[in-house]
Amino acid sequence: MKLSESYYQGNDVVAISRDLLGKYLFTCIDGITTGGYIVETEAYNGAIDKASHAFGNKQTLRTQTMFMPGGISYVYLCYGIHEMFNIVTSVEGTPHAILIRAINPTEGLELMQLRRNMPVVKPNITAGPGSVAKALGITRKINAVSLQSDTIWIEDSGLSFPDNEIAAVPRIGVSYAAEDALLPYRFYVKGNIYVSKPNK
Repeated sequence: MKLSESYYQGNDVVAISRDLLGKYLFTCIDGITTGGYIVETEAYNGAIDKASHAFGNKQTLRTQTMFMPGGISYVYLCYGIHEMFNIVTSVEGTPHAILIRAINPTEGLELMQLRRNMPVVKPNITAGPGSVAKALGITRKINAVSLQSDTIWIEDSGLSFPDNEIAAVPRIGVSYAAEDALLPYRFYVKGNIYVSKPNK
């Protein structure tokens, strides 16, 4: 059921990012599984992408995970507040990554509500990358953990979306990336209530 390691090691991060829509992301933290299917992603095309942490092959303590072989988690802290979960793709030395921006929750909803301090389920429970990570219990403690592990993994259950149900638009919050900010590297399922705002 888990996506194979070779799935993540393809060199087209944009195509993989789109293909991940409909795949199921799960975590098992403290023996409890939570998860749902992916409805929004963003591709980061490594050394040539001005929006990427690894632009220009920049290697730091934070980015070193991105240079590892594809099929592992890349978790970093954003604005000193939000943990952000990314999937490292491609081969060792090529720092491609895909940010998971939203999932449609299907399993472990009560625990997600507890983690998000949300007595009533609202669409923003897993809308936006910070919300996804918090709802699924993802922290930097699982940075560089294999997606073949029993802690975090992705499954293909046969759910897919036709092209007319998927939007390909510029990424969010990367205005610093000049012309690369306009690249249509953000993918989402049209009409899904869990997709982060803006939906355009």
